Amino acid sequence: MPIQHAIWQVGQPATQLKQSKLGSEALLEEMIVQDPRILSPAWMLIGQQEITAHGGRIDLLAIAPDGSLVLVELKRDRTPREIVAQALDYASWVAELGADRITQIYARFKPGHSLEQDFLQRFGTALDEDSLNHAHQIIIVAAELDPSTERIVQYLNDRDIAINVLFFQVFVHGDQQLLSRAWLIDPSETQANVAVTTANSKGAKEPWNGEFYVSFGDQTSRSWDDAVRYGFISGGGGSWYSKTLKLLSPGDRVWVNIPKRGYVGVGEVLEAVQPASDFSVNTESGDRLAMDVLKHGELYKANSADPELSEYFVRVKWLHTLPAAQAFNELGLFGNQNTVCQPTTPKWRHTVERLKDAFKLEGKEGNN
Repeated sequence: MPIQHAIWQVGQPATQLKQSKLGSEALLEEMIVQDPRILSPAWMLIGQQEITAHGGRIDLLAIAPDGSLVLVELKRDRTPREIVAQALDYASWVAELGADRITQIYARFKPGHSLEQDFLQRFGTALDEDSLNHAHQIIIVAAELDPSTERIVQYLNDRDIAINVLFFQVFVHGDQQLLSRAWLIDPSETQANVAVTTANSKGAKEPWNGEFYVSFGDQTSRSWDDAVRYGFISGGGGSWYSKTLKLLSPGDRVWVNIPKRGYVGVGEVLEAVQPASDFSVNTESGDRLAMDVLKHGELYKANSADPELSEYFVRVKWLHTLPAAQAFNELGLFGNQNTVCQPTTPKWRHTVERLKDAFKLEGKEGNN
């Protein structure tokens, strides 16, 4: 069913704003270049109007915190089905881009800038060449699509092709134009499809082994000691870091890695994800809101009213944990920036086998 937008001005009676149109889709593209948050606050633009080897022209190219690429196509004057086919064709070209080509694209987009330095400044982590362009997703930007095209996009996404549609519509309020947006598919589903292929999309794959990978990152805004003491994992500071927590359900098993340190725990999920405003922990004085107790609670309070920036928590029963200083790490273990993912690379199976041995864990049981 086609996405429909409507905006009302609050009052008695409420007044519905009239729909309008931008002067051109080129204006929307330039607005996005000036402020990429219009697309997503989690992405960094790295290219615009990039010509492919097939003679096509990609409207916008962005990079996510895990090094995956985001291909953005504006509908312009193309028919809905044509733009889906065109985007898939462009994606086949993007999939083959190596680090040298990507840095060249960025040099054309921002002359005199370094992709590595800007990535580090933007995301607070170094750009790993091994993870650069390990996967990608397609975003189609349109005012509307016909129902059959929406079904095609949903069909592809359901089969692990990371494709989504971002609908924009314009409304008139006095002498101003207001822009609204809505996603066809929950962005966490699309990101999850990217995360499934996260280790090496060009390498060997195998069926997912049922074990979830968790990155417990950014030690400046969350404490592993708190996570062990009160039984949780968490992510926040942007929807890219928190939405994949939705993948977890009670009974799932998670293996927790602190980036650049190593694996520190394995646990069983007890409850579905909860925002900081709802998540409580058991203390000596009874149940209390986590943000009233945890080391970084004041930060969580400051962001709790913003669904985009809020910290989100998943309650966990720990089966085995290690102090961060004693994290288990060795060459060949799987690692990724996604907060939660379902890897399908043999490297993940090897990692879980090594961790079971290191943590003395068998089956679904274990001791902390």
